Amino acid sequence: MTEPDIWGIVLAAGTGSRFGGRKQHVEIAGRTLWQWAASALRAAGVDNLAVVGPVAGGIDGGPRRRDSVAAGLAAVPDHVTYVAVHDAARPLAPPDMIRRLVDLIRTSNADGVVPGLAVADTIKRVDADGTVIATVDRSDLVAVQTPQLFRAASLREAHAADASDATDDAALIERWGGVVRVAEGDPANLKITYPIDLALAVAVIADRAGA
Repeated sequence: MTEPDIWGIVLAAGTGSRFGGRKQHVEIAGRTLWQWAASALRAAGVDNLAVVGPVAGGIDGGPRRRDSVAAGLAAVPDHVTYVAVHDAARPLAPPDMIRRLVDLIRTSNADGVVPGLAVADTIKRVDADGTVIATVDRSDLVAVQTPQLFRAASLREAHAADASDATDDAALIERWGGVVRVAEGDPANLKITYPIDLALAVAVIADRAGA
């Protein structure tokens, strides 16, 4: 089902410092990572996209994540109700997961909804020299993924109210005082951070093809 009141912003402007180069151009099964990410949104009905980064038809990004999102937002028409912000580094977001986000934001008072998974690893807080300060209670922690879906008006206001950077747009919404809800994420929605992550992505694609 097409979602005409939702636009997607695909962030493909990163330098890939931990990967060793611009990973958005890396191909898996004949598609670049940013093309996989865009296809994931389209498969969930989000057909209107603004791609930010040095790719074919892309919009120029900025030095920070929030600057690139702002560039994408500027390309989204004012009448659009919702905006999905997605990282090109997450090429395999399942359509069913994205539809969960859509259903939640349409049926709640949230300004934003994000996919999240319970934290499985033990988390420790350390000081500057690596000494453990405390073991963190993980019972109320979630690891957050993209795409993240927002009311377009709320996201624009959050960006206008806060010029500082954030690791995701949900943090800007939180600082602005908005409501963010968490929907169930998906373990297959992995982030390509290091070259070894490509092997995992290839395995997921092969598994889906054989299903």
